Amino acid sequence: MRGYFNKFPYSVFHFKKVRRYYILYTLEWDSEDPVVTAEDREEMQYLINDVLGSRGAYLTRKSRNA
Repeated sequence: MRGYFNKFPYSVFHFKKVRRYYILYTLEWDSEDPVVTAEDREEMQYLINDVLGSRGAYLTRKSRNA
């Protein structure tokens, strides 16, 4: 699944379903956009999961609780 974000208008983000939620899998970053930080990735994953109805599964994933 592809995602587009206003903060990065020239970049394309690819999400992959893992169990019951989505994670950022790869990105096609464009040098005209700002550098993507870990906080940006976390926010994108939260937003995608919220829109697709999998926010609960995303928030309770094992990697978050470790």
